[in-house]
Amino acid sequence: MNKKHLKSNVQVVSKRSGLYLFSIVVLFVFIGLLTTIQPAYRFSSNLITEWTRDIDGFVFYNILGMENRSFNGAFPKDYQLPGVSEVLFQIATNLKPNDPRSLLGNELPGFSIYDSRILIAGEGTDYTNLPIESYPPLEEVLKDRKAIMDEEAEKPIKDIKEKVQQTTGERDVVFIYNTHNRESFLPNLPDTTDPNSALHSEINITKVSDRLAESLEGKGIGTQVDNTDIGSVLDEKGLEYRQSYDASRDVVEEAIATNGEIQYVFDLHRDSQRKDVTTKEINGESYARIMFVVGMDHTGHEKNLEVATELNNLIEEKYPGLSRGLLPKGGSGTNGVFNQDLSENSILIEFGGVDNTMEELYRSADALAEVFSDYYWDAEAVQANP
Repeated sequence: MNKKHLKSNVQVVSKRSGLYLFSIVVLFVFIGLLTTIQPAYRFSSNLITEWTRDIDGFVFYNILGMENRSFNGAFPKDYQLPGVSEVLFQIATNLKPNDPRSLLGNELPGFSIYDSRILIAGEGTDYTNLPIESYPPLEEVLKDRKAIMDEEAEKPIKDIKEKVQQTTGERDVVFIYNTHNRESFLPNLPDTTDPNSALHSEINITKVSDRLAESLEGKGIGTQVDNTDIGSVLDEKGLEYRQSYDASRDVVEEAIATNGEIQYVFDLHRDSQRKDVTTKEINGESYARIMFVVGMDHTGHEKNLEVATELNNLIEEKYPGLSRGLLPKGGSGTNGVFNQDLSENSILIEFGGVDNTMEELYRSADALAEVFSDYYWDAEAVQANP
């Protein structure tokens, strides 16, 4: 080989090595960006997620087994890896030959709800009556409507603070807000029977937040309630209703920044399910059922799940059937974070549905305050005497 050919080959190898090195550097920088930014703002690809979800898990074990033979022990004796053509078919079509849901879920409206996961199912809870996430046009949310309020329901709770043995004093340790603050109830809206129109600027889920706060205060637990009209904020900023969590995020961040005493954050909502799903009679009185929702698309969701699980179990002990259960939500088609990455003790709570009355909702708010009070003071006692 002459010197000219040798020099040419060296240059080619050098260029290729430089290209490989550059590619590796770019890859590491890209991975670094994806893994260091806040979870709520990370780039994600639902397509890639679905691809990897559809591939048989043993395919990945096989790849790892090429480098570490220990992984080969994970295979059942009679297991056969899917062929390359089968894997490529699943990736290209998102269809699984052994799972008809992969076809029906893409073709039948509403069938995709069966891909949801219920962590704890309350009485009667199944895939057909999970909370409904709806995003009406903002102009529908902001529309003026006539509303009425029963004076009997508005009576304040009897003052029981003087009987309270424990108190947080001047500290507000619970923060309550409403991302969808205009969610209202048909019994308070005499001019409509349409669940999609159960929206009002004043008579809405914020009334339940105020009642819960009042009841918690009666248990000696200082509570801060935010009254921001998220609907108006969206309108002012030119945002859509589906961006409500972006608007309410500012509210939560400001609250946490200005009040270092906040330990628990509750976002109260009203479900769109009907009365037969959202109502329970307990000891001769009617209650609006509640459901806990935890976002799974952030790294701190385990702690939120732990708190929600304990509260759900305590409610079921004292008020059997009041809770509809605990629903983890993530992936495509939902927010998946719900601002819960801002606090390790943050929960979204669905209170009742479009047909529930304020009396029913207030009873449930009082019940939750009672249960949470027991939970809170027990936790404080453990922390004080580890």
